[in-house]
Amino acid sequence: MRHWRFIAVVGLLLGVTVHAAQVGLIKIDGAIGPATASYIARALDTAAEQHDECLVIQLDTPGGLLESTKQIVQSFYASKVPVVVYVTPSGASAGSAGVFITMAADVAVMAPHTSIGAAHPVEIGSGGNVEKTDDVMKQKLENYTSSFVESIADKRHRNVEWAKSAVIKSEATTAEKALDLGVIDLIAENLPDLLKQLDGREAGDKTLHTANASVVEIPMRAWEHFSQIFFSPEVMFILMLMVIYGFIGELSSPGAILPGVVGAVALILVLYMSATLPVSVAGLALIGLAVAMFVIDIFASTHGVLTAGGIVSFFIGALMLFSQAGPGFGLSLNWIIPGTLVTAAFFVFVAGAGVRAQFKPASTGREAMIGKIVNALAPIDAAAGKVFIEGETWNAVSETPVAAGQAVEITGISGLTLQVKPKQQ
Repeated sequence: MRHWRFIAVVGLLLGVTVHAAQVGLIKIDGAIGPATASYIARALDTAAEQHDECLVIQLDTPGGLLESTKQIVQSFYASKVPVVVYVTPSGASAGSAGVFITMAADVAVMAPHTSIGAAHPVEIGSGGNVEKTDDVMKQKLENYTSSFVESIADKRHRNVEWAKSAVIKSEATTAEKALDLGVIDLIAENLPDLLKQLDGREAGDKTLHTANASVVEIPMRAWEHFSQIFFSPEVMFILMLMVIYGFIGELSSPGAILPGVVGAVALILVLYMSATLPVSVAGLALIGLAVAMFVIDIFASTHGVLTAGGIVSFFIGALMLFSQAGPGFGLSLNWIIPGTLVTAAFFVFVAGAGVRAQFKPASTGREAMIGKIVNALAPIDAAAGKVFIEGETWNAVSETPVAAGQAVEITGISGLTLQVKPKQQ
């Protein structure tokens, strides 16, 4: 404290403005995704503009997307301020993507009774259906992530062998063991303890002065909060259901417009999100097959066999839909089961009724008279004739002459004239 007072006095004498030491702080709690990467990059820039001693990132994550993790690591390397990743509170973990983020920091810190590890890749982007191809892609991704974490550990002078085993063997460890293994640099009870231990420590090319520093949190912006919620499997699943309901609703009720508009907008959003979230092609195919089964069962009399098959196909497809995503980006049964039941009910009771109504014979109006049997009031030929139907007398013509009183079948309507033919005996 004395040296800061001395510097402040000297600064005043020389006419120089001296800024009190300050530390930036952000909190990451949950899966690592595009919104997280954007937030961290902005926070690093803000901390640099504020001339913060360092940026402390409080971390508790089960993992996340590999691409977002890569962007965060690159942000750390390019940062103008030292980065301190602090896995906290007690019971928190730096799983999967959290391993890369923690080890990429200038200073890696964990609270007591926290854990780190299990970084084996599960995000496979091939989408293929051939087992041999999948095995090759898994091996490629494993090799890539292994070399990625190895380069991080080597750059930050941390335990390379443990980092590789966290990827290849899904090894995990506690904070206490991680410190002994050289995976992290410090164990801190809380934030004040962390700032005390950081004081005087070399981080990058800077000596930190944090003992009496004030902590200023850099909050998420509204758009970052929205992006964090929006780029999630749950939202994408809901949008996919809106696509299905919207287009089928428009087909079953032509001219309604609103269902078609909703379905089209939802489809564009799904395509936009699919460029970020890894989606299984097999899962999409099974959901598409389920929709086809539901539609066919509306027209075909299968006694519900296709509907039952559609329910099973939809359920399995939803389970597989985000099976390639990282930890924290899976779709739980709490979403899959209601989504499956609601979709089945939609096709059985709503879409089925609407589609069948489009093909149901008219029961009222002019079209309803076609096929009815009436008696001729007067002789009918190709030029003229009369019949009585639905309380009115109509002009009628027939290619085959018909005698008065003879039964005829109405075959068509042309203006105000009915086309008839003698009833088959």
